[in-house]
Amino acid sequence: MLKFDEPQCTNPSCFFCSMKEPNPFRRRSKLASIFKEIPRTESKDHVLVLSGLWNIAMSEPDDPEFPSLGLFECMSKLIDKSIKNTAWLLKDQNIFIPYYAAHIIGSYAMNKEELASLAVESKVFVVPALLELLRGRISWVEQRAAARALGHLASHEKSFEAVSLFEDEIVKLSMEIASTCLKNVYESFLGVEDSLRLKYQSDLLTRGLGGLGTENQKAEEWGIQLQCWSLYLLNCFASRGKSIDRICEVGFLKKVSAMWGGLVNRKSPGGIGLIRTLCKTELGRSRVSEVREVIKRLCDVSRSSDDWKEMAIDTLLLLLKDSNVRYRVIDVLGDCLVDLAEDVVVGDRVAQVVLQDYHKIKYNGLKMRSEEAQRSIENLWEVKVERKKKEKLMSETELEERRKMVKSLKKQGKKKFLMGFVEEAMEIYTVGIDLCPLDMIRDKVVLYSNRAQCCLLLKKAESAISDATRALCLSGVDDPHGKSLWRRSQAYDLKGSSRESLMDCLAFVDQRLQHLNRRKVPNYAAQMIRKQMRDTWVFSGFDSKTGESDG
Repeated sequence: MLKFDEPQCTNPSCFFCSMKEPNPFRRRSKLASIFKEIPRTESKDHVLVLSGLWNIAMSEPDDPEFPSLGLFECMSKLIDKSIKNTAWLLKDQNIFIPYYAAHIIGSYAMNKEELASLAVESKVFVVPALLELLRGRISWVEQRAAARALGHLASHEKSFEAVSLFEDEIVKLSMEIASTCLKNVYESFLGVEDSLRLKYQSDLLTRGLGGLGTENQKAEEWGIQLQCWSLYLLNCFASRGKSIDRICEVGFLKKVSAMWGGLVNRKSPGGIGLIRTLCKTELGRSRVSEVREVIKRLCDVSRSSDDWKEMAIDTLLLLLKDSNVRYRVIDVLGDCLVDLAEDVVVGDRVAQVVLQDYHKIKYNGLKMRSEEAQRSIENLWEVKVERKKKEKLMSETELEERRKMVKSLKKQGKKKFLMGFVEEAMEIYTVGIDLCPLDMIRDKVVLYSNRAQCCLLLKKAESAISDATRALCLSGVDDPHGKSLWRRSQAYDLKGSSRESLMDCLAFVDQRLQHLNRRKVPNYAAQMIRKQMRDTWVFSGFDSKTGESDG
């Protein structure tokens, strides 16, 4: 068989040939020279070089070799060239270059502080270059890469100083992006006919793999990531006590409490994470506590199967521990506090914080703003303190009589329910709950859950959520009560809270599949999931003409 030699590359500045150089000193010298030359020269090969660098940076982000050879300066100059020279940007495949350049900077700044510090040295104009992309000078695609890179730079103490020089504009832009980026992505890409989409954006999204479905899915993910990265940037400033007053603008707080990474980005702290960071400051707690919608949102998330449940509870605890805002928050939370007090993990912490001034309310005339809040604190005292005291004074004979009575009431309630006497059944379950000894946890779970079902049939969504939550708190996180998950999912659906309904329904299905060894999802659960997936789609309801969303 004839053998043919591979054609030899005649370009002395070829990046790929330089990478094959066996002599490490010569290799480094060639690469440093290439990084200086790329921004000054024009070549169709530049986009191939950056694509290669992008792959290397993604797979080896902690390798300091390229950054030490002038990579950051090269990338920032290419971004600057893209902004200032439109003719060059639109020539050949140069349109891909600013995206790759910003992404490469972000990857190398991701983990190691020394590399992030190298990126923001005074002679390297990385932050100003990224800021141009964050302003949306090209498109949302490059904006996402810039937000990611700035987020990584802002996460390290040393490089944060360089980012903070542009604090006012970065914070302002991040708030605007978080609020409007989904609308922007929909109007400029997802809501546009396939034939009218910018081809380079489609190519970046799919990288040649998959069709229109993959393209749409990736565009959704990138849009959500852009929102999450902008929130992360804000979090970097807030965690250092900066721009708290600006971020705590009432309108923005209302929006941010509902910002959700969704099922494609479940690890992101999203809006709840930013609110928790704000609540670690005195000014933040004061501002957040004044926005009723935010407190209500935290209440719902804390009583759900959402991945951010613990984060929402932590945020509520931060607010409740502050004596300056505690009663303002309690006025809004109401019975939610009693629900959370049943939690086997955080219940005692919640009760301790809320009840520390109970004697002032009981004996010194301290009044809550609402009767509901007053009643909730009294109920909480009864549940966490008085009931334990009373039970300690009971004899074993009295306790045994109560146990038998609770078992009997549970049966009576079920019988009434099956006969269609829902209100009577609910009253019986209430008596059973009041009499139930502390050691009858399983029976109490069933009583709460059955009363939740009664509330559902009576269209009392909030009461159903409350009872189902108490049942789930008592059953614990390791083995949650399946029926209560489903009932709370239905209650949140009745209330119109699609996100909480979806997460509870998914938890119910997961629990059912694990414990019943059934691979098939029940039809009623599948229908609920489909309904809530439609309603929680972050782009649902957008109109390409108005940009408004009803979702």
